[in-house]
Amino acid sequence: MAFSFKMNERSLFAVLLRSPWWISLLISVLMSLVAFALLPQDYAVVVMLGTFPFVVVAAVAAWRQWQAPGAAQVEAALERAGAMNWRDFSAALEQVYTTAGYTVTRLESEGADLRIERAGQRSLLSCRRWKAVNHGVETLKALQAACEREGARGVYLCLAPVSEAAADYAKQQGLQLVQGRTLGLLLAGSVA
Repeated sequence: MAFSFKMNERSLFAVLLRSPWWISLLISVLMSLVAFALLPQDYAVVVMLGTFPFVVVAAVAAWRQWQAPGAAQVEAALERAGAMNWRDFSAALEQVYTTAGYTVTRLESEGADLRIERAGQRSLLSCRRWKAVNHGVETLKALQAACEREGARGVYLCLAPVSEAAADYAKQQGLQLVQGRTLGLLLAGSVA
């Protein structure tokens, strides 16, 4: 049985992993300097050693940021997605998720277009309306119903932002919205 660890996305280290790498390193340095300035040397060394997790987070964040697609690549991916037809767009999504180690299944159900699975985690993707200008609650309700039928997590992908009501509904139901720059990162091959 594989061990899986899911960090709370609002925890300090999760926030730091999404922030520029140098912020974590700066926290480590500042904590060490304050410790050496205000504490006896023996205690200051302990505090300095206690900042090691921030150094690790800085290294991981730096590696991720170095590997991430640049702004030009993201914009190019979004432009390509806007010019694609459904068959090409769904094939591109399949390729990205398959490369990231997911099993991808096309669905012919209302509310969801693709099912992705990896390590026992199943998600349904609703992405057929990726080019639509308006994204309302109705499409998200259909996705939520499909997720309840399959016992899966829901992901809605689109180029344009969803309406405020749709964003509120997605948050209440635990649906993930992948839109704009996040969709561009996904299409540029940066899947987690």
